[in-house]
Amino acid sequence: MTSQSAGTPVSDTTLTDGLTFAGRTFRSRLLVGTGKYKDFEQTAQALEASGAEIVTVAIRRISLDRSRGDSLLDFIDPKKYTILPNTAGCYTVEDALLTARLAREALGTDLIKLEVLGDPQTLFPDNRGLLQAAAILVREGFVVMPYTTDDPIICRQLVELGCPVVMPLAAPIGSGLGIRNPYNLQIIRETVKVPVIVDAGVGTASDVAVAMELGCDGVLLNTAIAGARDPIRMARAMARAVEAGRLAFEAGRIPRKLYATASSPLDGVVRQG
Repeated sequence: MTSQSAGTPVSDTTLTDGLTFAGRTFRSRLLVGTGKYKDFEQTAQALEASGAEIVTVAIRRISLDRSRGDSLLDFIDPKKYTILPNTAGCYTVEDALLTARLAREALGTDLIKLEVLGDPQTLFPDNRGLLQAAAILVREGFVVMPYTTDDPIICRQLVELGCPVVMPLAAPIGSGLGIRNPYNLQIIRETVKVPVIVDAGVGTASDVAVAMELGCDGVLLNTAIAGARDPIRMARAMARAVEAGRLAFEAGRIPRKLYATASSPLDGVVRQG
């Protein structure tokens, strides 16, 4: 790989293809959030270190009025990053629709990360509400990227509605538990013909690598970086983990076996008479 400065992630984009959906291609398969950092400067530094090209912004939690002082949006260069507004904090279909429409009006984008939450304790998706909101927003011309459970049937239904990606959780939002059900993610990957982006629950770089080794097309995370003791270092680690996991998936791992297999061939080995 090419050598880079300590402040940027190691990257060799010639080794892997990009993340493509809705007619757009991104070199990085890591998507990152912008919440929970100590300040906007640290947010910007972490985004840079991650190498991400898509960053999520919670519309309900930011100020869109620039006259009130610094806004998160002042620290995200629209020429460098694709802003993905999300409906975080919405517990009803009506709130999610209103937030998505506000985001399109304010930011001039049809992209929306759709969240319709079921309860404040688990933050699990309300899949019935999610399907309803997704159907409406797709009809209105949004590019809907839905946060959902790791349910292959729900993911298939979201694709049938017109969602160009699905975003099943690895574990509850912010839990850091890592991938709890790799088998469901594998089934989803085999079932749908759109990119699968693991969203929520990863805690460290090894979780990200596992997601990519399973064949997932990308990972979206926030707390795992923002909540780390050193967010900038963790952002670099996540960037490397995405690439390592993707390369391992493309390379094809060896099969698991119960018993040992010799690493060196036995033909021609000198033996005592």
